[in-house]
Amino acid sequence: MKDILTEAKKKCASGGTVRGNEVELQGDHKFKMKKFLIDLGFPEENIIIQEAMD
Repeated sequence: MKDILTEAKKKCASGGTVRGNEVELQGDHKFKMKKFLIDLGFPEENIIIQEAMD
């Protein structure tokens, strides 16, 4: 997960963290991240995008 986070932060020019089995990025990068994970080989049906909780 740490390696995925590092690459995701570079791709999105953003900060972020790993919490449990979730990658959290600062900012609105939903579609970039979805494409990034699919390109890494994750099945699209396993990618869940959640809206930020305020």
